Amino acid sequence: MNKLIITGNLTADPELRATPQGTSVCSFTVAVNERRNGQTDATFFRVTAWNAVAENCKHYLIKGSKAMCI
Repeated sequence: MNKLIITGNLTADPELRATPQGTSVCSFTVAVNERRNGQTDATFFRVTAWNAVAENCKHYLIKGSKAMCI
Protein backbone atom coordinates (compact mmCIF):
# COMPACT_ATOMS: atom_id res chain seq x y z
CA MET A 1 0.00 0.00 0.00
CA ASN A 2 1.30 3.45 -0.89
CA LYS A 3 0.71 6.53 1.22
CA LEU A 4 0.80 10.10 -0.07
CA ILE A 5 0.82 13.22 2.08
CA ILE A 6 -0.03 16.42 0.20
CA THR A 7 0.62 19.83 1.76
CA GLY A 8 -0.25 22.97 -0.17
CA ASN A 9 -2.81 25.70 -0.82
CA LEU A 10 -6.33 25.43 -2.20
CA THR A 11 -6.71 26.91 -5.68
CA ALA A 12 -10.47 27.54 -5.29
CA ASP A 13 -13.26 27.15 -2.76
CA PRO A 14 -14.27 23.50 -2.17
CA GLU A 15 -17.35 22.22 -4.02
CA LEU A 16 -19.83 20.22 -1.92
CA ARG A 17 -22.43 18.00 -3.55
CA ALA A 18 -24.37 14.85 -2.70
CA THR A 19 -24.79 11.48 -4.38
CA PRO A 20 -28.33 10.25 -5.19
CA GLN A 21 -28.15 8.20 -1.96
CA GLY A 22 -27.44 11.37 0.06
CA THR A 23 -23.70 10.87 0.71
CA SER A 24 -21.76 14.15 0.92
CA VAL A 25 -18.84 14.56 -1.51
CA CYS A 26 -16.44 17.52 -1.51
CA SER A 27 -13.85 18.17 -4.24
CA PHE A 28 -11.03 20.69 -4.32
CA THR A 29 -7.58 21.20 -5.85
CA VAL A 30 -4.39 21.62 -3.84
CA ALA A 31 -1.35 23.33 -5.37
CA VAL A 32 2.06 22.18 -4.12
CA ASN A 33 5.02 24.46 -4.87
CA GLU A 34 8.48 22.95 -5.32
CA ARG A 35 11.70 24.92 -5.54
CA ARG A 36 14.66 23.42 -7.39
CA ASN A 37 17.75 25.20 -8.64
CA GLY A 38 16.18 28.62 -8.08
CA GLN A 39 13.03 27.79 -10.06
CA THR A 40 9.54 27.27 -8.68
CA ASP A 41 7.24 24.62 -10.13
CA ALA A 42 3.66 23.92 -9.09
CA THR A 43 1.98 20.52 -9.05
CA PHE A 44 -1.81 20.34 -8.75
CA PHE A 45 -3.66 17.51 -6.99
CA ARG A 46 -7.43 16.95 -7.23
CA VAL A 47 -8.73 15.81 -3.82
CA THR A 48 -12.10 14.20 -3.03
CA ALA A 49 -13.44 13.87 0.53
CA TRP A 50 -16.51 11.89 1.58
CA ASN A 51 -19.20 11.98 4.31
CA ALA A 52 -18.42 14.02 7.46
CA VAL A 53 -14.91 14.89 6.23
CA ALA A 54 -16.48 16.40 3.09
CA GLU A 55 -18.79 18.60 5.16
CA ASN A 56 -15.89 19.76 7.37
CA CYS A 57 -13.79 20.63 4.31
CA LYS A 58 -16.59 22.79 2.90
CA HIS A 59 -17.14 24.46 6.26
CA TYR A 60 -13.50 25.26 7.16
CA LEU A 61 -11.56 25.59 3.88
CA ILE A 62 -11.53 28.53 1.46
CA LYS A 63 -9.43 29.51 -1.52
CA GLY A 64 -5.80 30.02 -0.45
CA SER A 65 -6.12 27.96 2.75
CA LYS A 66 -3.24 25.71 3.71
CA ALA A 67 -4.31 22.08 3.61
CA MET A 68 -2.69 18.75 4.39
CA CYS A 69 -4.27 15.66 2.86
CA ILE A 70 -3.27 12.25 4.21
